[in-house]
Amino acid sequence: MTTVERFDKLILERPDSSAGVGPSDNQDNAIALRPRAAGSSFFWAMQLLPYQRREAMYALYSFCREVDDIADGDAPRSLKDVLLSDWRSEIALLYAGSPQHEVTRALKEAVHLYGLECSDFLAIIDGMAMDARTDIRAPTLVDLDLYCERVAVAVGRLSVRIFGEESPAGERVAAELGRALQLTNILRDLAEDGRRHRLYLPREVLQAHGIFATTASWVLAQPALADVCRDVARLAEGHFAAAAEAIAACPRHKMRPAAVILAVYRALLRELLARGWRHLEEPVRIPAWRKLALVLHHGLAGR
Repeated sequence: MTTVERFDKLILERPDSSAGVGPSDNQDNAIALRPRAAGSSFFWAMQLLPYQRREAMYALYSFCREVDDIADGDAPRSLKDVLLSDWRSEIALLYAGSPQHEVTRALKEAVHLYGLECSDFLAIIDGMAMDARTDIRAPTLVDLDLYCERVAVAVGRLSVRIFGEESPAGERVAAELGRALQLTNILRDLAEDGRRHRLYLPREVLQAHGIFATTASWVLAQPALADVCRDVARLAEGHFAAAAEAIAACPRHKMRPAAVILAVYRALLRELLARGWRHLEEPVRIPAWRKLALVLHHGLAGR
C-alpha cells in the first residue's frame, strides 16, 4: 500500500465529528455518487469534511457534472436547451420537497441543513446554457466575469455553506476563489476548448496584444498567445491572493477544504506558467504525492 493509499484509507474511514453520524436514507443516493468525484481535483479536499457535509459535496459535485456533461456533449443545441430546462424543473421539485433525480434526492437534506439557495443552482444551469447555446469565443471581460459568476462562484457559494461558513468573509472566498479556479481552468484547457471551437480568453486582453480574431485554432497558434495567457494568469493570481486573505478571516476548521483547493489550483497555475504556451497539448497535472503534501500542509496542520 502506497503512502497515498494509506492516507486515502485513513481519511475515508475517519468518523464524523458531528452528531448523527452514519448514512441516512437521503444520503444513500450520495454514496452512489462518490465514484464521479473520485477522480477530481476536489476529492481529497472533500475528505476533510465530516461525513454529512462530505456527502453533500459529493451530491453537489455530481449535479455540476450532470449539467456540465449536457453543455459539453454532442447533442444538438435545441436538445441541450431542453435538457437544461428539465434540470431547472428538477431544481424546482427539489425545493418543493419532491425531487425525482438521484442527484437532487441526494441534495434534499443538504438544502435544508445548510441553507443552500435555489438561485445558486439556477445560476449554474444558466452558466451551462451559455456554453450550450453558442460557442463562446473571446468574450468581453464583463461577459467572462458573468460566466465565471455562474459556473464557478455560484458553486463556491453552495460549497462554503456546506463547509459551514455563512459570513461575509465566506462569501468573499466563494467570489474570489471561484474566479481564480475558473481562470486557471481556462488556461489549462485551451487546447481542449479549442477543439470545441471555444475560446474563453478575454477579448480586451487579446486585442491588447494585437489579436483581433476570435477563431480558436488561429488564436492559439499566435506568438502573442503567451503574453495573453500571462496576463490572464496575473488576473487569476490576484483572485487567489484575495481568496487567501478571505480564508484567513474565516474559522480555520471550516475553511480547510477551501485552503486545500486554493493550494492545489495555485500550484497548477504555476505549473502552467512554467510549461509555457507553445505546447498546449502537453498536459499539466499536479502529481498525487504533491497533492498529498498540500493536503497535509493546508488541510491537516493544526488539527
